[in-house]
Amino acid sequence: MSRQLVIMPCLDMIAGRVVKGVKFVDIKDAGDPVECCRAYCAAGADELAMLDITATLESRATLLDVTRRVADAVTVPFTMGGGINSVAAAEAVLNAGANKFSTSSAAFRNPMMLREMVKEFGPKTVTVAIDVLQNPAMPSGYEVYIDGGNTATGRDAVEWAKQSDGFGVGCILPTSKSTDGVRTGYDLPLIRKIREVVRPEVDVVASGGAGTLEHFAEAAEAGANVLLAASVFHFHVIDIPTLKKFLKAKGFKVA
Repeated sequence: MSRQLVIMPCLDMIAGRVVKGVKFVDIKDAGDPVECCRAYCAAGADELAMLDITATLESRATLLDVTRRVADAVTVPFTMGGGINSVAAAEAVLNAGANKFSTSSAAFRNPMMLREMVKEFGPKTVTVAIDVLQNPAMPSGYEVYIDGGNTATGRDAVEWAKQSDGFGVGCILPTSKSTDGVRTGYDLPLIRKIREVVRPEVDVVASGGAGTLEHFAEAAEAGANVLLAASVFHFHVIDIPTLKKFLKAKGFKVA
């Protein structure tokens, strides 16, 4: 199925500031979220993802004030994640102006919540984020990690993606801890395995590891239709107009 690719800058946040790490650590400040979002909209981003990366660890709700400020500034849909551990928390984020939300640790601990969320808000609104690390003991070779990538679960990541899809969610967002922020390329086997087990209409996001234009094309060929990146966009290693021109020349559909 040939689908139009979505270019999605990702803004990880701590204490209301955009940050970027490598393999989930070595965190550096990357600016104000509203300013970053405005710049990405102007540059041609198709969607944005925002993640309050310490909300779950700090046992608190996501930053609704930031969500409201971003909603007032952006011209494209955006997904908000971090600390969304109930239907009520998801509703609060949507009411604050987010178009979609992502849930990770809470969904893993309470999978039936996904069914309620899909029923309440519609499948296209619900993203399941899955942090993974390679583990040869798992059937797929990948293990689910939760709590901001800090807690091993003993659960197979591809199996969890398939189960999440079974609840009717609209998007699966796997991030490989081993490739996150290192700019050596996305984890292509992970993308392929997840694409194979979920429904064709489900969005599969490539996340963690983009460093060159070719990496984005490789992820699309592996089955991702949403191409997410952070540091290469934040620090202008790759600009979105250049990326779209490259992908179009490769024969992919882009906006």
